[in-house]
Amino acid sequence: MKRECKVEEIKEKCPCSYEPCERKGICCECLSYHLSRNQVPACFFPAEFEKTYDRSIHKFIEIYQSGIWKASFK
Repeated sequence: MKRECKVEEIKEKCPCSYEPCERKGICCECLSYHLSRNQVPACFFPAEFEKTYDRSIHKFIEIYQSGIWKASFK
């Protein structure tokens, strides 16, 4: 089965607020980029935290453990 990346469609839904991002809409590149820096992509964070640009795994765990994560994704 051949898979096709739908970059333009994904770009419209991508929650990343970092506008000069060259990986926006290309999830495989975004995930690879952030994981190589011990980070997670914007789509793992509630909007109010995503805008801080702290994509660290530590921040993700902190938000998840605090319960804020569940409240933000209801």
